[in-house]
Amino acid sequence: MIISIQSPPTHQDLIKQLSDLGYVRVNMVLEIGDIAVRGDIIDVFSTNHSHPVRIEYFGDEIERMGTFDISTQRLLNPIESTTIHKAKRDGKTPQFIFDNTPADAKLITDFKQGDYVVHEDYGIGRYEGLMHLTFGEKEGDYVYLKYKEQDKLYVPIEQVHLLHKYSGGSLTPKINHLHDGSWNRIKTAARRALKELAEAIYNTIKLRQEEDGFSFMEDSENQINFEEDCGFKLTEDQETAIVAIKADMESKKPMDRLICGDVGFGKTELIMRSAFKACENLKQVAVLVPTTILAEQHAKTFEARFAKYGFKVGCLSRLRPEKEQRQVIADLASHKIDVIIGTHSILQKRVKFKDLGLLVVDEEQRFGVTHKERIKSMKVNVDILTTSATPIPRTLYMALTGARDFSILQTAPPGRKPIRTTVAAYSKPHVKNAIQAELKRKGQVYYLYNRVETIQDKAAQLQKIVPKARIAIVHGQMNAKKMETIMADFYMGKTDILVCTTIIENGLDISNVNTIIIDRAEHLGLSQIHQIRGRVGRTDRQGFAHVLYSTEEGLSENSKKRLRAIKEYVALGSGYNLAMKDLEIRGAGTLLGEKQSGHMTAIGFELYCKLLEQTVTTAKVKGGAGSASVPEGSMRASYQLKPSIKAYIPSDYVENPSERLAIYRRINECRFQVQLDDIIYEMNDRYGDAPKIVTVLLNTIRKQLN
Repeated sequence: MIISIQSPPTHQDLIKQLSDLGYVRVNMVLEIGDIAVRGDIIDVFSTNHSHPVRIEYFGDEIERMGTFDISTQRLLNPIESTTIHKAKRDGKTPQFIFDNTPADAKLITDFKQGDYVVHEDYGIGRYEGLMHLTFGEKEGDYVYLKYKEQDKLYVPIEQVHLLHKYSGGSLTPKINHLHDGSWNRIKTAARRALKELAEAIYNTIKLRQEEDGFSFMEDSENQINFEEDCGFKLTEDQETAIVAIKADMESKKPMDRLICGDVGFGKTELIMRSAFKACENLKQVAVLVPTTILAEQHAKTFEARFAKYGFKVGCLSRLRPEKEQRQVIADLASHKIDVIIGTHSILQKRVKFKDLGLLVVDEEQRFGVTHKERIKSMKVNVDILTTSATPIPRTLYMALTGARDFSILQTAPPGRKPIRTTVAAYSKPHVKNAIQAELKRKGQVYYLYNRVETIQDKAAQLQKIVPKARIAIVHGQMNAKKMETIMADFYMGKTDILVCTTIIENGLDISNVNTIIIDRAEHLGLSQIHQIRGRVGRTDRQGFAHVLYSTEEGLSENSKKRLRAIKEYVALGSGYNLAMKDLEIRGAGTLLGEKQSGHMTAIGFELYCKLLEQTVTTAKVKGGAGSASVPEGSMRASYQLKPSIKAYIPSDYVENPSERLAIYRRINECRFQVQLDDIIYEMNDRYGDAPKIVTVLLNTIRKQLN
């Protein structure tokens, strides 16, 4: 059907026609086949379009029409007409396919009916929805929380900043009474424990700052030439990060910096530039990586860049003969090797350095506690650079609380396309179609199957599905030389499909492999799935990831959460968000230790982090954790509304309570008028002109902002 501003169907006719074409009514358009109706505005995502279309009526005439962005839900470009094709729906379980960035999390509240919610002053209750109530003169929206037995709490919207979604791993929290004092006792105990933790963090920072490290020289001419050898322009984020790294290295204080960058966003280039700077200053460099495959690939990459400047690169991994490894260790001790790249073999006590100046830990989330303790003991005043696409909770946590410096790479390299990700139940036709589509364009496929004991059976099953495909198997229990041969053949294009375990999670960079199928995805961690997706789409060629789960009925609640999160965070640059979501799902027990974990569970992770951040900040300002204090939560509103003033967002303007509550929360966070103006612009764009009662609310708040 064709929709034109010049000859439009009526508002009701358009809704009916779209329904007849198979479009499904939703609150917010996120996927192809969706339609959303908000008063005079109709949003629709046609199967033949790259972006959804917003159509705004005035009566039965179209006043405005244009494409809009799924991520922001804001208009992009005005259009005069559009063609809508029939929605393809076959009645089966839908496959969730994403080409574009999903909706920004700020557009929809993460509170769902029945969720546990923490009120800073009253404790843990259940969220029962957004209610419109009148108390005396005051009329407005309230968040309804249900507490133990018959206790209820109605939180006015100007106090929603005091509410946090409860997350404490897989544990079910205890709901509080409102008036028995238990919450105050729990919070007091948590504050006491947080003060101890803040002191430990502060002392770690202080100890590090008191150590004298090596002060590296400013960039040499060789450094400049080396960086020009890379052959591409750094992204703005990379530029910012390398400037920070070099400043750290040139400082007298030992560097301790974490680079959090999504898969394929250029962390290796930053590592090489940092390593070269150390070599130019006659220092040795150790690059610790989690897998033999990544060690070998890094070694080749480094050798290609460093050789012309006279610096020698060595490699320690189980793929190298023992005799060669002994020679490498001897050369390290006499400084005949400048850069050593290897797996945890580097951490052996027999490995000695003549003059270690920089330690790089690549993909830190893959190393265990024992490895990390050994890393710490290698040399107290050596510069340390850590990189990760999805940092483990402890690393991320310490970075956020100030125990180490932190840089984020969020900008995709030029020409990089988002990986087109499908999340669906496993089926042989799906697998066959995905493989054939890739082979048809002369590409190769990773088939991830993380069970060594039955991986041969899976490969045989695949051979029946695609009989002409050349299939090979690789896994971590395989003989090192055999693995190396199989990987070399795959790299050279002699194999079409590599059936593999998560051994490919780190480091494989083969530009011709642009489809990955992840079988039994429900058994993998969220960070793993994200990391594995990043093995494809590393050039300007479109990458495809098929995240397949067994059956929806058989999924645990945590598995469902992980798959939902993948759907939400498929955009490029989302590794940081994934790490935060992964932390929420898995809980922070290992991060905090048993004592702190108990307090985190008692008050919920979000509130725990908020209080810890306040405690550490106070400790820094006052010069020591001994004088730290955490401000009491209070019923202070972020803005004031007089009871006599009717000011709220009516449900006939923003119908979906989740969207309405999200707007209230964002309004609460405004500290400057320009922030409020941005929200007003968005509301008019998405919902139409605001009614007078909303204008009163916004104008009241505007007067109270800077």
